[in-house]
Amino acid sequence: MAEVIAHRGANREARENSLEAFRLALDAGADGIELDVQSSAGGTPVVHHDGHREVDGETIRLADLPAAELQRRFEIPSLADVLTAVGGRCRLYIELKDGAALEQVVSLTRGRESWCALHSFDHRLAARAGSVNPSVSTGILLVSRLVDTAGAMRAAGARDVWPRWEFIDAELVAEVHGAGGRVIAWTVDDVSVARRLQSIGVDGVCTDLPRDLVAAIHDSSRRP
Repeated sequence: MAEVIAHRGANREARENSLEAFRLALDAGADGIELDVQSSAGGTPVVHHDGHREVDGETIRLADLPAAELQRRFEIPSLADVLTAVGGRCRLYIELKDGAALEQVVSLTRGRESWCALHSFDHRLAARAGSVNPSVSTGILLVSRLVDTAGAMRAAGARDVWPRWEFIDAELVAEVHGAGGRVIAWTVDDVSVARRLQSIGVDGVCTDLPRDLVAAIHDSSRRP
């Protein structure tokens, strides 16, 4: 059965990448949560998609403010706070947006490898994370269909391949599985698409609608 992974938490029910969105994703029965990590001043990893905030026409860089101030002013949680809040109740898929945060992210997830994984569009970051901690699972994000997807996975030392769902077919799934990897589709908000992807062996679907997909995929599979 494919994992249902909440994209930035239950982001249609609460602000994305917030502790409330993550709590709601857990309440919905999501198997995993996908989130984004940036670096604050001093290098503390914080959970936010972009490296800046627009406030009254001013662009504020997250890297210019300490994590405590980002939490106070914008309710941006630190990764440490999220790890404590989730506490292993589901898988946590952490997207490395900022290479400056890599060392601390790897440090924070050490000892939590059974439920934390790291991935990135920058395949070099995935490779670096795996070299710093060979015990952590890593993944590569894709926005196109590669000639040699399994080769890219191997080059980064990754376990997971995250393609846009439109580029996934049975051939790609077989290629990645044959190389010992997993396929996680993003971003899947259509139940019929999620069911089709599951039928060809996709290992996970990352979605903005975790509650709907849990009901469609998990609950239906439990019916006699």
